[in-house]
Amino acid sequence: MDDFAEARQRMVARQLRAREIRDERVLAAMAKVPRHVFVPESAGAYDDMPLPIGAGQTISQPFMVAVMAEALALRGHEAVLEVGTGSGYQSAILCELCRQVYSIERIPELAERAWETLVKLGYRNVEIVIGDGTLGLPEHAPYHGIVVSAATPSLSPPWIAQLAEGGRIVAPVGDRWSQMLTIADKQQGEMRQRTSIGCVFVPLIGKYGFQEG
Repeated sequence: MDDFAEARQRMVARQLRAREIRDERVLAAMAKVPRHVFVPESAGAYDDMPLPIGAGQTISQPFMVAVMAEALALRGHEAVLEVGTGSGYQSAILCELCRQVYSIERIPELAERAWETLVKLGYRNVEIVIGDGTLGLPEHAPYHGIVVSAATPSLSPPWIAQLAEGGRIVAPVGDRWSQMLTIADKQQGEMRQRTSIGCVFVPLIGKYGFQEG
């Protein structure tokens, strides 16, 4: 057992179970994946807060990662598109929960660092692509789930087009300063949306997102 295992168990007990995260697969994944290896400084890696990872980006607080993963309601057979690889931490969580993860990151140095970390940890069911996340990744569609790890003004048309029937998008929708976590299901070709909790993410830059700067 590594030196941080106890910290992960405390994180799961105090930040997740205590705040009504109930999906046991999500809880097991959060207890397993070593968050400290995805951040520049391991001190505070299991605190209930986002942390800087460079290039003006952050790793989300553990609770938010768990909320989004639980909202996807994955069972293990799915292909999932992740928009915004960042540190790769959420990618690792998703690797534990589904069959295949396709992740898009617009900042090359973050994509490279995330890939190196994921490979070192032994994850093989993940592919990272550098590009505009608002355009999705049509070559691997359809996706059973799409999770967006940056603030978006709306659900982009490419995501909706690339989502499988019965699939789900989880995304923070709003302006640059505050968003509502939005859960949207595709039923008979139509998107049915509901909101979960308030949140604050860095802005998603791209054709259907925000403009840089």
